Amino acid sequence: RDLARGDMGSALTTGQPVAAEISARLPASAELTLLGLIFSVAIAVPLGVLAATRPNSLIDHACRVVSTAGVSLPVFFTGLILVYVFYYQLGWAPPPLGRLDVFFSPPPQVTGFYLIDSVIAGDWGLFRASLNQLILPALTLCIFSLAPIARMTRASMLAVLASDFVRTARASGLSPFTVIYTYAFRNAMLPVVTTLGMVFSFLLGANVLVEKVFAWPGIGSYAVEALIASDFAPVQGFVLTMAVMYVALNLLIDILYGLIDPRVRIEA
Repeated sequence: RDLARGDMGSALTTGQPVAAEISARLPASAELTLLGLIFSVAIAVPLGVLAATRPNSLIDHACRVVSTAGVSLPVFFTGLILVYVFYYQLGWAPPPLGRLDVFFSPPPQVTGFYLIDSVIAGDWGLFRASLNQLILPALTLCIFSLAPIARMTRASMLAVLASDFVRTARASGLSPFTVIYTYAFRNAMLPVVTTLGMVFSFLLGANVLVEKVFAWPGIGSYAVEALIASDFAPVQGFVLTMAVMYVALNLLIDILYGLIDPRVRIEA
């Protein structure tokens, strides 16, 4: 009955309603996870396509090395290494102490995403400060999720490039760019989109560790702190929120199937 009214109980450690705490922290986790996924897709998909079109080349071997490193390194270890190198050794990154440097104040809340809210407010200095704080944790999640996306893109493209309709398109005199990106890539996207759904679920779990490494005030660190204190209402709220997000993402992927491949709409 309480859950139907949106009441997840109150946290023993803070005394605040769990639903309010999660609502306040969710934008921080969503911004970090989505930016990490965007970085990963922007790198892994072109890398997988290039590796498939140039098998056994230097790019193909680089794709294999990146994939192996991505699945081999624990996400918290990658985050600590990035902090050590780029903050402690090189001094290029800001201190890993949350969403903003101590010299900046949060923008007026519209979406809860600091990057978007700072653009809406027209404060480009705040936008750069928010982006600087986001780069290292987002890059940590990107490295963690690169491997499955790049490997699936490569395998799917190799299968499609060996198809009869691709050979026919090449024999018809179409340019390599048209054959690869108009015919092959679109047909190879369905397995990649499915992998994106799986990767997003991986990132939801990895996000908990990344938030602790970078002192990120999201729902992952909130759940860990509640678990350490044996405060189970926030943990239950966290698990329920993650489950709802995962189901919603799978629904979105099913909708994307029909947009990418018209045959799915016809069969439905």
